[in-house]
Amino acid sequence: MLIFPAIDLYGGAAVRLYKGDYNQMTVYNPSPLAVARDFEEKGATFIHMVDLEGAKDGTTPNLSVVAEIAKSPSLKVEIGGGIRSMETVDKYLSAGVYRVILGTAAITDPEFLKAALAKYGERIAVGADIKDGFVAIKGWLETSAVSCEEFFAQMQALGVKTIICTDISKDGAMKGTNRELYRSLSERFAVQIVASGGVSSLEDVLALRDMGLYAAIVGKAYYVGAIDLEAAIKLAHKENAQ
Repeated sequence: MLIFPAIDLYGGAAVRLYKGDYNQMTVYNPSPLAVARDFEEKGATFIHMVDLEGAKDGTTPNLSVVAEIAKSPSLKVEIGGGIRSMETVDKYLSAGVYRVILGTAAITDPEFLKAALAKYGERIAVGADIKDGFVAIKGWLETSAVSCEEFFAQMQALGVKTIICTDISKDGAMKGTNRELYRSLSERFAVQIVASGGVSSLEDVLALRDMGLYAAIVGKAYYVGAIDLEAAIKLAHKENAQ
């Protein structure tokens, strides 16, 4: 399993939200580049990034920061947040980003998703942000009528290879991740699942690894020192215990 340390961007800084609430934002570092370098030193090969401003209004105000981090030859960057047009997809991928994540657009604009998949294949991932069993959209500000399982089935049928699945109720809460959700999804679907939200201990990492998940995102737990990132990466890389 891979560990994707996370950088959420707002105003050019590395921040974190509590349960997706923009009114409960903490700025952890004014230099996301410095955070990315620390990730790299600790052995990370992937970075998960979200443009929180873009998630609200569909713009790319932090593109220059993302592009600077993506220049590193040893890091693969995936980015989500407000990617709702092919122009934005093209912009990120031409800036050196490895993979873009479609969230709101995967629900509201399936034709765009199909076109992006046709053009870029596995460089297109989808975000499934779950609130009370349903997929949330528009920066988690609205909840759709599509259930988590229905969404996964639709995405798998379309040929999506990677789904980043976030339990919003766990995000930033430091109370553990939703292991049952990921176990259920991993047993039912063949896509690469990235667990996100509440991964706050090495025990969480071990449990997700032993489910055979593709990756887990570590966010707030890194910033508050609850998880030793280097240890988490090494633990995740070990062969699954049988």
